[in-house]
Amino acid sequence: MASATATKSKTKVKFRPMDDRVLIQPVEADERTAGGIILPDAAREKPQRGVIVATGPGKLLDTGNRGEMCVSLGDEVFYGKYAGTEIEFGMDKYVVLRESDILAIVDK
Repeated sequence: MASATATKSKTKVKFRPMDDRVLIQPVEADERTAGGIILPDAAREKPQRGVIVATGPGKLLDTGNRGEMCVSLGDEVFYGKYAGTEIEFGMDKYVVLRESDILAIVDK
């Protein structure tokens, strides 16, 4: 189980996702198109890629044991455009979603 800490002014907020949920910090979309046109905020695509900053302990199985998470801290992942719940602390934006909503892990 991993947790992440974010700061909002002088107050520390700790994240500890429940069960098979993960906390993802989205990677911001490009501000320019391939042709060099600068896009305003309203025209940018919603991020679908991010880095895992915290994971829950795993799904509770019928046997009473916890399932093992397939992702770990620092993994860069792709997730569904409208998957999860967006949360905001200070200037930082995060997405909390279930591990099953992750589409792929980016191999480096």
